[in-house]
Amino acid sequence: MPSGPCGEKVRGVAITYFKSLSAAGFAATAISYGPGRMGFGLFVPEFRSAFSMSSSTVGLVSSLGFFGFFVGLLIAQAMLTRRGPEVPVLAGLVAATVGMATVAASPNLTVLAIGVLLTASSAGFAWTPFNDAVHRKVRDIDRPSALSEISTGTSVGIAAAGAAALVMVLTGVSWRYCWALFALAGALALAGNWAALRKVERSPEATPKDGWRDLLHLAVLPLYAIAFVYGTTSAIYISFAADRVREAGGVPGVPVAMAPSLIFIFYGVFGLAGLMTKRVKSAIGLPWLLRALMAAGALSVVLMAILPSRWVGLVPSAGLQGIYVMMTSAVLAFWSERRFPALPSLSFTAALLAMAAGSVIGPAIAGLAADAFGTAAMLLAAAALPAATALLLRDQHAQERPVAEAQGTRG
Repeated sequence: MPSGPCGEKVRGVAITYFKSLSAAGFAATAISYGPGRMGFGLFVPEFRSAFSMSSSTVGLVSSLGFFGFFVGLLIAQAMLTRRGPEVPVLAGLVAATVGMATVAASPNLTVLAIGVLLTASSAGFAWTPFNDAVHRKVRDIDRPSALSEISTGTSVGIAAAGAAALVMVLTGVSWRYCWALFALAGALALAGNWAALRKVERSPEATPKDGWRDLLHLAVLPLYAIAFVYGTTSAIYISFAADRVREAGGVPGVPVAMAPSLIFIFYGVFGLAGLMTKRVKSAIGLPWLLRALMAAGALSVVLMAILPSRWVGLVPSAGLQGIYVMMTSAVLAFWSERRFPALPSLSFTAALLAMAAGSVIGPAIAGLAADAFGTAAMLLAAAALPAATALLLRDQHAQERPVAEAQGTRG
């Protein structure tokens, strides 16, 4: 029987992997990039009250969480090379479950920070291995769709976390119950991913020893620059948007305490546009898609700075940020895979490391700036970064050809 385009004997097997890997990845990112990566920012007002946190402390704890994400990426890549995608994904979901339970039970700021570190590290473990699995098990024509579906799991996770926070406000239950619920959801995602990934073997082609060196091409600096700007901007927004709306008095017609949950619900719902990333890219091209996304990220932050207490500010700000985050993450997934087809997971890890570096640096500096100059001024300064990126981006920066083909060297 002839082999199919994914090395399988039957074409139906490739379709099965498309469905199972998309669903498993969707669940993993929903947990690790939903409440895992966004949960701290969503509950900052509650954490401020419970643990007497200043803006600089908020920024430092947020940066600590993103440092866990950075370390998780490195460990996940080593696990993937030695054991295949199942082990790092499951390790990440264990970290998410344990970390969320730790946050739920935290008696002081130190334990809270440890829980945030563990929880956020799950995002580093639980996404990049799917690039490897999708590259090997899904047909080339279906890969962008699969990767977009996996990355857009974040939208549902964020919206669900926002809904949980909304229920908390409406019913008066403690934020600790929300985090206990997140931990339960993490355990369920862990079980589902174990079932889906246990048949996905380790790649027979080990990552070359000089694989990291192969990723160091001047031609791909724009990819890493976009990832860094994206990480910096999104982490600052995640860390300070909810607190900004609360300190501005909320929006008309709803209790002030509901404002943070509304931000993340709109963020997640609008972020479902990430499912359209492939179609939009095909229609307007990668350079214009990247310009539009950077502009959306900048405008989102500006609106949060100047109109946090107006519906015309809150809804477009949260919606644009959701679109910016989900579509950019999908772009990073397929762009890195296209540039380095022989290193699909490693190249995506490199892009996410650049993103994580921005996520670690951004909130820490932003917290200090907010204490010194105010949150509004800090946000306006943060918006300048994606705005400048949109203006400076040139068509030749957004190449999709494999680096070996474009550069005449081994990629």
